Amino acid sequence: MTTPVPAVFLDRDGTINVDTVNVSRADSVRLIPGAAAAIARLNAANIPVIVISNQSGIGRGLFTMELYEQVRQRIDEMLAAEGARVTAVYICPHSPDVPPACECRKPGTQLYRQAATDHGLDLAASWYVGDRLRDILPAKSLGGHGILVPRDTTPGADVVAAKDGFAISTSLGSAVDRILAAIPLSPPPRGA
Repeated sequence: MTTPVPAVFLDRDGTINVDTVNVSRADSVRLIPGAAAAIARLNAANIPVIVISNQSGIGRGLFTMELYEQVRQRIDEMLAAEGARVTAVYICPHSPDVPPACECRKPGTQLYRQAATDHGLDLAASWYVGDRLRDILPAKSLGGHGILVPRDTTPGADVVAAKDGFAISTSLGSAVDRILAAIPLSPPPRGA
């Protein structure tokens, strides 16, 4: 049995790509400057990069799963063009407006637990990074470390609340600096 490893859990919209509210068109996707380079640095350190994203536009009927997949593929292509990749992507497609509330919508922890099972991850040693408080709150529930990376779309109340128990970084790159300084480097996978 292998020892669980720490991962970096990233939000998508507003953390990796520009959040245009319900990002649903592949041709309009723009990466946030420096995001791919930051992810590539995590890749180089052999740290799993897991994207956890609320995609309520699907549940609200604003776009289809097919359009979501086209956006996901476009983001993967744009990251790959800059030498970066994500290990896995998990989404909550449910609308928060339709009861009952699901456990997969952030700040719920179901998708994090699923990723831990799927990839052998240590949730308590992992990092949770995003532009909203809900992206980093799972760190508190799971015993990990949260870093808020505020953008112009981040509610001020999220920034204030994050000051109690979480780190705040000015960019994904500076968040990765903090993570790499704290996580012991993993050896490369066998056969690499």
